[in-house]
Amino acid sequence: MDLKNAVALITGGSSGIGRAAAQVLTQAGARVAITGRDPERLAEAARSLGVVGIQADVANEADVLRTFREVAQKLGDLDVLINNAGIGVRKELIDMDRASFDAVFATNVTGVMLMSREAAKLFKERKRGNLINISSTASLRGAPNGTAYYASKFALRGMTECWRAELRKYNVRVFLINPSEVITGFARRAGFPQADNPSKLQSEDIAHMIKAVLEMNSRGFTPELSVFATNPVD
Repeated sequence: MDLKNAVALITGGSSGIGRAAAQVLTQAGARVAITGRDPERLAEAARSLGVVGIQADVANEADVLRTFREVAQKLGDLDVLINNAGIGVRKELIDMDRASFDAVFATNVTGVMLMSREAAKLFKERKRGNLINISSTASLRGAPNGTAYYASKFALRGMTECWRAELRKYNVRVFLINPSEVITGFARRAGFPQADNPSKLQSEDIAHMIKAVLEMNSRGFTPELSVFATNPVD
């Protein structure tokens, strides 16, 4: 697709991969809206990137519906939805509390479903569209302490495959992108240490892959893409 003047909506766009994707797509000529829960961080990102900022929590259905209304009012259309917002927690099964588990699924699974449902309505009517789910290599295998986060990404993978089967006949491309470890603030917010190193993936690496899969001629698409660092060092 031609990204010039395309309209893209990116959840969790205030920082990390979402912010990098907003920057890359804006530089390619797209008109971009980002969502975020923190009003100050969202306002700074929107101002810095020159994009539309919408304060919203994807796990809140009223916020989701308002987000699509604001995109329609301010940008007029929607060509791309990038479901990037996500949270994580690392706990052993015996220490897992219901509140933490539910919070991860509310954002990483239910929130993605709500956003994608509204986008799919538009895409199906227009008979075109692009839906990108930012997952993780955690969707490919389990690991210790991963009960909530890894399970949420397995669920996201399953939903993505269902939506792809439903929407292809309407010329809607549904992508799954699985980054391995990326240096962002995600680890700190999830409560586990992360050693920075130039050999590890950066947000802009994933943003460039998002741009690359979108720019392929719309007659084809890459259903799933996993991105690994070549030789990461802690």
